[in-house]
Amino acid sequence: MMDTKKQLLFDRQAEVVKAVGHPLRIAIVDFLKDGEQCVCDIAEHIGSERSNVSRHLSVMVRAGVLTCRKEGLKVLYKLKTPCILEFISCITGVLRQQAKENERLLNTL
Repeated sequence: MMDTKKQLLFDRQAEVVKAVGHPLRIAIVDFLKDGEQCVCDIAEHIGSERSNVSRHLSVMVRAGVLTCRKEGLKVLYKLKTPCILEFISCITGVLRQQAKENERLLNTL
């Protein structure tokens, strides 16, 4: 049986993975790699309604992926831990490996 500390850690890790586990959220993380942005610019960049983007942003803030601050009427968001980009890069590596394996399989046909 797994100890409760490990289980708690795994639960928290799963929360972070879920928080970035949506195509729009990955697009937001990618956009924020260059620095802080307001909701309006994020929504325009990813081509989605502000209200929808705001919901996704709040999920990522709650999970600790993003941080936000107010500047006048604007709310600005940035990556709380930019190492999340390494995780996204790792996922891309998995996809590349899958593509290579699929190509090898197709070449055998």
